[in-house]
Amino acid sequence: MTTAPRRAAVPVGKVLTSVAALVPAVGAFAADWNETHVFNPRWPPHAKFHNAQTITLAVVAAGLTLWETWRPGPTTPSRLRWSTTMGGLFFLTQAPAILFPGTAFVDPENGLQTTKLGPVPVNQLTAIGAVVLPLLAAGHALEVRRLGATTAAS
Repeated sequence: MTTAPRRAAVPVGKVLTSVAALVPAVGAFAADWNETHVFNPRWPPHAKFHNAQTITLAVVAAGLTLWETWRPGPTTPSRLRWSTTMGGLFFLTQAPAILFPGTAFVDPENGLQTTKLGPVPVNQLTAIGAVVLPLLAAGHALEVRRLGATTAAS
């Protein structure tokens, strides 16, 4: 009797970490590649430069996260910490930005009314905090558990 080869389980933690890293990268383009930001004729060139820098940060952080998460070789605790940190880098740099003088979640010309989910305003921080951080935390926890199980089985 022959048995079918056992398929490797999908590393759910790695998938969650990857999705978390891609949310800001995709979201930066979705939110900024339009007439309110990149193509806004009222924005001075230097403001557009920093907007482009922000989009690039999101994409580079996602790329580093994906590379560190999926590159060949064993997943080590160090690689796991690095990929989780890179996945949260965009959020970590965005969170304190609202504390700088003159910043706002939306431009006055686009209306100061923000979208709400019940009583909670939905903006960059709540969307990333409600999606990205929980995905990173779950991904990290699942990978720690998987690494522990792999180590115990060795």
